[in-house]
Amino acid sequence: MTSTHETTAPADLDPANPFAAPSALPYGLPDFSVIREEHYEPAILAGMTAHRAEVEAIATNPEPATVENTLVALERSGQLLGRAARAYFNQLPSDSTHGLEDIQERLAPLFSAHRDAINMDARLHERVRALADAAEAGDLDLEPDTAYLVEKLMTQFKRSGIALSLGDQDTLRELNARITSLEASFGRKLLAGANEASVLVTDEAELAGLSADAKAGARAAAAARGQDGWLLEMQLFTHQNVLASLQDAATRERVQSASMARGATGGENDTREVLLELARLRAHHAQLLGYEHHAAYTVADATAGTTAAVNEMLGRLAPAAVANARREAADLATVGGAPRRPEPVEGSDGVAAADWSFLNEAVRKERFNLDDAALRPYLELERVLHDGVFKAAGLLFGLSFVERPDLPGYHPDVRVFEVFDAVEPGEPGSGLGLFLADLYTRESKRGGAWMDSLVVQSTLLGEQPVVVNNLNIVKPPAGEPTLLVWDEVTTLFHEFGHALHGLLSDVRYPSQSGTSVPRDFVEYPSQVNEMWSWEPQILKSFAVHHVTGEPMPAEWVDTMLASRIWGEGFSTTEYLAAALLDQAWHQLTPDQVPTSVEDVLPFEAAALAAAGVDFASVPPRYRSTYFNHIFGGGYSAGYYSYIWSEVLDADTVQWYAENGGLTRENGEAFRRKLLARGGSQDPLVSFADLRGRAAEITPLLERRGLV
Repeated sequence: MTSTHETTAPADLDPANPFAAPSALPYGLPDFSVIREEHYEPAILAGMTAHRAEVEAIATNPEPATVENTLVALERSGQLLGRAARAYFNQLPSDSTHGLEDIQERLAPLFSAHRDAINMDARLHERVRALADAAEAGDLDLEPDTAYLVEKLMTQFKRSGIALSLGDQDTLRELNARITSLEASFGRKLLAGANEASVLVTDEAELAGLSADAKAGARAAAAARGQDGWLLEMQLFTHQNVLASLQDAATRERVQSASMARGATGGENDTREVLLELARLRAHHAQLLGYEHHAAYTVADATAGTTAAVNEMLGRLAPAAVANARREAADLATVGGAPRRPEPVEGSDGVAAADWSFLNEAVRKERFNLDDAALRPYLELERVLHDGVFKAAGLLFGLSFVERPDLPGYHPDVRVFEVFDAVEPGEPGSGLGLFLADLYTRESKRGGAWMDSLVVQSTLLGEQPVVVNNLNIVKPPAGEPTLLVWDEVTTLFHEFGHALHGLLSDVRYPSQSGTSVPRDFVEYPSQVNEMWSWEPQILKSFAVHHVTGEPMPAEWVDTMLASRIWGEGFSTTEYLAAALLDQAWHQLTPDQVPTSVEDVLPFEAAALAAAGVDFASVPPRYRSTYFNHIFGGGYSAGYYSYIWSEVLDADTVQWYAENGGLTRENGEAFRRKLLARGGSQDPLVSFADLRGRAAEITPLLERRGLV
């Protein structure tokens, strides 16, 4: 389905450009079979021109402001820009090229200027304020979603500098343009640095313990880069999955050292200069708008509200998490055959960070009779996807999925599924949208996992959702099965939770669609969806041996469920260390930001020590120099969002348990009261509507072993 209210593309855009008109493919899926790199820039530039003309017409409308001629007109505007930009910004991190990166470098300041031109338009502000004033006076009756839209627009104007002097607005524009360019630069350097940091192994004996399929994937990765040997590619986070399997301590140390050195090795891919300037400019930007620092600016428009609330939560959790991690380290140090390093790292409790996962696997074997290598044959990607992720969505929400190989993705690895929504069980259902799965790692893809939208749901525009999930699973050689580790299973469920938030959106205004919620709420639905990977009915459905068809032994399943709390000390500590590091950088004033690249890692060490999370065995999930969430993405001063959202998540898991668990009735309540509402109302109101009260932290503390 495509929009029924489409403006004519500007005359300077070639009609042959695939973005010049809405896509004719189902659900408006961009036609990647004809889209080329050279189509993006002219379409985006033409889209900016068209959008500014549309906004100018709204701002200069001689008629008094109404919902239709101001709010609805704004929501209808910018459609050319939206479809071109969403396709571009989806492909940039997923299948990047030097050409796409060059486009980003040219367009980043233009995007910033474009946003500023709209958000600092005094005429537009006056029209929206007139509606807000009329509603407050009782002269205008607004629908709840429209009233919330007015409230958020007024906040957006304020946070964009509408009240500043013209001179300060000019300064703010300059800051915004430079910050946007620096964020793009950080991402480019990080991707190149991650590829550069990949560890090439030329002696197969050094890969002892690595499964045959993982070695085959590493061999293929090396061949793809014209290298002879086995290439262990870097995942985004500090701790690399291969460390759990590699028996050779020296190889583990090579991988760990390469991971932690990213961005701080000098040369063109060093990120320290960029992140220092970003921290300084963000602090300046916040103070110009009247906030103490960037963290205060960020949290003021989030559900947390204040940095004091964020600091209180992180500070409350950190001591117990580190104490748990130290207890786990003591257990690891007693494992038979544990590496005994002649000079253990100070503060590591005798367990080197490079050895943690390997020793952890040994403990899992001894204590729980669990072994990742033994589990992997039961965790084959297709079974996990169809009989796990999709099955849970079917049981909860009545969704079904049909692969559409006739529809093009932006890369050969991308798979397209049509999603159907059954009104009643057994009915064929109606088309809901499209889900694109891009699951394999490649040299052109940045690390990590994420969700994007190519088309956002809106009843106003008559558009249905098209969403994308990206993961970074090592691709096996052709014809071989893709076997997962458990972390990859939960990541697949997590990202699909974001996809569901987009797919099940049912709102009028496109700006309120799906995941358009505060940053510290957006992770909540995705974290809830992780629970179904552990649900016995679902787990037993997908955990089947890929060769024999035998289900995972029942005692293994029971043991996995019983052992969930083991390792929470490590995972909570590495996460909190990163979240606290984010706050440390963004609670600085401009003059407090270090001035030399040589000060970056000492600042990081001091910040971790001050927060009480300087435990060498468990380094931060991301160090400053490769912390893409906060320096290259949209999580600056917001990485706390995962644990903040997990309070809601853990409480919701308890709600499911209290109401019968995996049922269609529960799924429909979660869908209608929360997922469908997107950003059309205060998200904490949506949560309270579902739960019947505000969230409580006790379920999170119990889950994390912090009580």
